Amino acid sequence: MKLTILGGGGFRVPLVHGALLRDDSDGRVTEVVLHDLDEQRLGAVAQVLTQNGAGHRHAPVVTATTDLDEALRGADFVFSAIRVGGLAGRTLDERVALDLGVLGQETTGPGGLAYALRTVPVAVDIARRARALAPDAWFINFTNPAGIVTEAMQGVLGDRVIGICDSPIALARRAIGALDLDPAATTIDYVGLNHLGWLRGLRVDGTDHLPRLLADPAALQTLEEGRLFGAEWIQALGAIPNEYLYYYYFGREARASILSAPQTRGEFLRDQQDAFYATVANHPENAAAEWRRVREERDATYMREARAEDEQRDEADVAGGGYEGVALAIMAAISRGETSSMILNIRGGGAVPGMPDSAVVEIPCVVDRDGPHADPLAPVEGHMLGLMQQVKAVERLVIEAATTGSQQAAIKAFALHPLVDSVSTARALFEGYRRAHPELAALFSPS
Repeated sequence: MKLTILGGGGFRVPLVHGALLRDDSDGRVTEVVLHDLDEQRLGAVAQVLTQNGAGHRHAPVVTATTDLDEALRGADFVFSAIRVGGLAGRTLDERVALDLGVLGQETTGPGGLAYALRTVPVAVDIARRARALAPDAWFINFTNPAGIVTEAMQGVLGDRVIGICDSPIALARRAIGALDLDPAATTIDYVGLNHLGWLRGLRVDGTDHLPRLLADPAALQTLEEGRLFGAEWIQALGAIPNEYLYYYYFGREARASILSAPQTRGEFLRDQQDAFYATVANHPENAAAEWRRVREERDATYMREARAEDEQRDEADVAGGGYEGVALAIMAAISRGETSSMILNIRGGGAVPGMPDSAVVEIPCVVDRDGPHADPLAPVEGHMLGLMQQVKAVERLVIEAATTGSQQAAIKAFALHPLVDSVSTARALFEGYRRAHPELAALFSPS
């Protein structure tokens, strides 16, 4: 079975490869093709994979190419983890917003919209080429903002595009662990959009155990989300928010923390990864060890702006994710019939009343040979539904702007986002991003 990884020179690719090394089934992936436009990055990651795979009997054959058509041709599964503009682009997304007094974050708020405006045209082009070269392939989209990019690609490839994120399942696992429940016997009630969702229930044999956790402030404090939001606010909501909702519920504090830091998150990662690739180029024999060291540092500093100055991430918080495991489970379900339950970004198809049927939402699913099928959901009401509807409307305006070059749709998207405070600010954001990014200058050219 052939797996193609777009963005194959990316820092997180070894996590996917590590999951493949643990798979010794007959239907495992036997060929991995890495695709990236940067040969140095490709070479560095290929070194890491070669060293990590040494001694594994069933390690897949790994090749690397800068030719997209070669990478796609004949693929059974395609993992998309591209970053248009690289980390330099991310730093601009953050700084343009911060300079205007607005949240500067990679996926949430105006920075995420700018990232999507750059990424959607490339993702749609990839989808069109995949339709011609690998029409039977399933796309597993890691590329952020995952909900927007997945929905845009579905416009070409339909439901064969699945978006994944590790935040929802990590939250659910931490809550299940805090309640000492059996994960295999627990039904998860989670609903939202990518990086905007809520854990509403954890049921075993029809009994919802989440209220027991919500009623225990000390137990909530053992969760990263409990420390982010505080027990009082979680109890008021009656649900545990995804960590990215911190930027909505505590926007003022998030902005102040980011502005007071010596670097934005994007600047930190840019410098860290530039150093990593340079080190591997000079000492390729140490590639895997250097990758592990840098990964530990990266995980430990995740969402630093949302934590107290002296607060360190718990080991369970760092280990609670695992999007690579979700990706492997999707492949196993589709290719081998190993039915599995997970939380994915898929077309809602009526599963969330109040949301358009064609909208991509982040909800629990059962995945089998035919792909994902939404689990039944309780109605979404109040501010949760309202926020989902507003942000989804913004996401769809971004897709319109990115696929048509409509300046009006782009400005409207910025203006209607709940984290942007005025139409004037939206116009300034649009002009700032157009000046900062050559891709956007070309997309929104007056001609």
